[in-house]
Amino acid sequence: MSAEPAQIATPIDPAAPDPFTWLEEVEGAQSLAWVRDRNAESAAALGGDLFAAIEDEVREVLDSEAKIPHVSEVGGHYYNFWQDARHERGLWRRTTPESYRTESPEWETVLDLDAVAEAEGNSWVWHGASVLRPTPERLAAGEPFRRALVELSPGGSDSDVTREFDLVEKRFVEPAEGGFRREQAKGGLSWADEDSVYVFTDLGPGTLTPAGYPRTVRLWHRGTPVEEAAPVYEGTDEDMYISARRSRTPGFERDLVSRAIAFYRSETYLATAPGTPEQTLTKIDVPDSAEVGLHREWMLVELRDDWTVDGRTFAAGSLLAAAFDEFLAGSRDLAVLFEPTATTSLAGATWTRHHLVVNVLDDVKNQLHVLTPPASGAGEWARSELPLGGELLTVGVGAVDPVDSDDVWVVTTGYLTPSTLARVTVTGPEGRQAAPEVLKQAPAYFDAEGLVARQHFTVSDDGTRVPYFVVGRADLVSGEGGPAPTLLWGYGGFEHAILPGYSGTVGRAWLARGGVYAVANIRGGGEYGPSWHQAALRERRHRAYEDFAAVARDLVARGITVPERLGMEGRSNGGLLAGNMLTQYPDLFGAVIVGVPLLDMKRYSHLLAGASWMAEYGDPDTDDWEFIRAFSPYHLFAADGDYPPVLFTTSTKDDRVHPGHARKLAALMLEAGKDVTYYENIEGGHGGAANNAQAAHMAATHWTFLWGRLG
Repeated sequence: MSAEPAQIATPIDPAAPDPFTWLEEVEGAQSLAWVRDRNAESAAALGGDLFAAIEDEVREVLDSEAKIPHVSEVGGHYYNFWQDARHERGLWRRTTPESYRTESPEWETVLDLDAVAEAEGNSWVWHGASVLRPTPERLAAGEPFRRALVELSPGGSDSDVTREFDLVEKRFVEPAEGGFRREQAKGGLSWADEDSVYVFTDLGPGTLTPAGYPRTVRLWHRGTPVEEAAPVYEGTDEDMYISARRSRTPGFERDLVSRAIAFYRSETYLATAPGTPEQTLTKIDVPDSAEVGLHREWMLVELRDDWTVDGRTFAAGSLLAAAFDEFLAGSRDLAVLFEPTATTSLAGATWTRHHLVVNVLDDVKNQLHVLTPPASGAGEWARSELPLGGELLTVGVGAVDPVDSDDVWVVTTGYLTPSTLARVTVTGPEGRQAAPEVLKQAPAYFDAEGLVARQHFTVSDDGTRVPYFVVGRADLVSGEGGPAPTLLWGYGGFEHAILPGYSGTVGRAWLARGGVYAVANIRGGGEYGPSWHQAALRERRHRAYEDFAAVARDLVARGITVPERLGMEGRSNGGLLAGNMLTQYPDLFGAVIVGVPLLDMKRYSHLLAGASWMAEYGDPDTDDWEFIRAFSPYHLFAADGDYPPVLFTTSTKDDRVHPGHARKLAALMLEAGKDVTYYENIEGGHGGAANNAQAAHMAATHWTFLWGRLG
C-alpha cells in the first residue's frame, strides 16, 4: 500500500491546506500507487461471473461488424473510421457509394491505426481528419481529393497531434518533404489552400490561454518553419480559444478568425489578405453571445440573448438570416427563420446547396423544417416540412456536400429502436419531397419484446415543468410490477440536450435483466433552448439539482422504484451533478456513479481546462465562491453523514477534467469509512476508454456495481 495521510477532520475547510493535494499529481508515484491499490480493490469487489458476462456482452456489441459504418462523402468515395475486435485502434477506410449500398461493402484501407501505433510504440486514438477540397480548376482537370490533416491523440487525451496525409498514396507526408506536422498540444491546423494552413497551438511562451488552449493563430506556408508562420490574430490573457479557417466554397472564399472569449461569448472576424502587411480584420457586428455561420451569400445568427437592432427585438433562442455582404455594408435586414415558444427550441440547422434544414425540439422531440432562401437575396424564405422520424425517436441531420448537393444524411434512433441511416434529397416547397433512401439499419442487440419507452413530466421545487424518459418492462414502467432496480441518468449543463438513443449496452446489461432506465432533461441543458440553460447557470446552479431530485421523487411516486433501488449516474458536468446528489440528496438513492467528474469547485478553475468553464460555474477566487461552495461536493461531504454506496470512475489521461477531482473525494470518503468503489483507467481521456476492450471493462464495472447495490 502507498503511504497515505493520516485521518483528517471533515468537511474540507477551503481556507486550510488541502490534505489531498498530492492526488492532483496526475502521474506522481504516490498518486499512481494509490490508484493501483484502489483499482485492485475494485477488481476484487466487482469481479465474478456477472462482471465477466456483462463485459462479454458489451464487447460483443462494440465489436459487432453489423453496426452501421457511418460515412462521409469525399471525392466520390464514402469514408469511415471503424473499430472492432481485430482492429482495436481502428481503420480509416473507404468504399464506393455503390458498394456501400450492398450488404457486404468492399472496403479499401486508407490508414491502419493499429499498425501505426505498433510501429511507433504509441497508443494512438483517432481524433478525426479534415480533407482539403481541390479548387474547381483542379477538379475539372481530374485531380483527386488528395490532402488530409489527420488528428491523433496519445491514449485519448484532448491534446493531440496533426499530420498531413496523402489519400492517393495512403501515407503520411513527412516534414522533410514539406508535410505539415503539429506536435502534441491542445489546438489544431485548418486548411487555407494546397500549400498553407492556419496553425493554432502551443508555440511557446505566451501562445496559450489560462485554460491551456491556443491564444494565437498564424498562417503557415509549406516548406517553412512553423516559428516563421505569419501572425494573423493574438488573443488576450482573458480569452479561451483562438482559431481560424478558410471557407473554400467557389465564389464565396472567405477567411474567418474566431475569438472564443469564454463559453457562450465569442467574436468572429472576416480577414482580408491574412498574414500579410495589408491584412485587415472586420468584426461581424452581432452580440458576443450569438453564434455566426456563413453559407454562400448568407449569414445565420443564432441568439442566446435578446438582441435589439434598428428598433426590432429578436428573442433569445431565435435563428436569423441576412445577406452577408449587405450586412457588412450596414444593412440590418434580418429574417427570422425560427423563434422559440414555451415548448420549442432550435436543435440545429444544416445547409445543403440550395436549402436550410432546421431541426426543432418540441418537448424534446424532433421536427424537421426545410427553408429555402429567396433567389434574389430579398424576400420571404419559403417553408416546407421534412416528415421523418416518429414518436420518441431522435432525428439527426448532416449535409452530404453543402457545396454541390442537396442531399443530407438522416439518422433516426430511439431507446428501443436501433439506428437507421438514410440519404435524403431535400427539395423544398417547389417539388414533391423524395422518400428517404435507407442505406443501413443497425441490428437489435437485445430483445425489446415487452419493453416500452415513455415520456413523463414532473414539477421542480420552483414550479418548473421538467420532462424525463423512462424505459423498461411495461409492468415496471407503469409502476405495477415494481419496485424495480432503476438507473436515473442526467447531465444538465453547457446547453447540451439529452435525447433518446439506442444503446445495446444499456439494453443488454440493464434492461434485459429487469432494470429500468430513466433520463432526466433538467435545466442547465439545451432541451428548451438558451433560457433552459441559463436558468441553472452560476448562482442558479441549484435548480438543476432540484430538477433531478424532483424526477427521482416522481419515479418513486409513480411506484416504479423506491430509494433503496434507485441509482443515478452522471459524467463530466454530470459527474458534478452526481456529486451533488451524493452529498445533498443522499436519501433519494441506493447507489451513485460519479464519472470523470468535477468535484472540488474551489480548485476547478486551476486544474487543466477548468478556467474555461467559469462562465458556467463562476470564479471561485472571487466573491462567487459564496454560491459556488453550495454545489462543491468536496466541501459538502461530512464524515458523520449517511451516504449511499458510490462508484467513482475517471481516467489518468483525462486532460480536460482533472482526475484529481475523483481521487480526492474518493480518498476523503474512504478516510471516513464510507462505501466507496474507485476505478481509474490509465488511458481513455475524458471519454474514459481508448478502445472497445477498455470501454467494455468500464461498462462492466458500472453495471456490476449497480446490480450489486440495487438488484
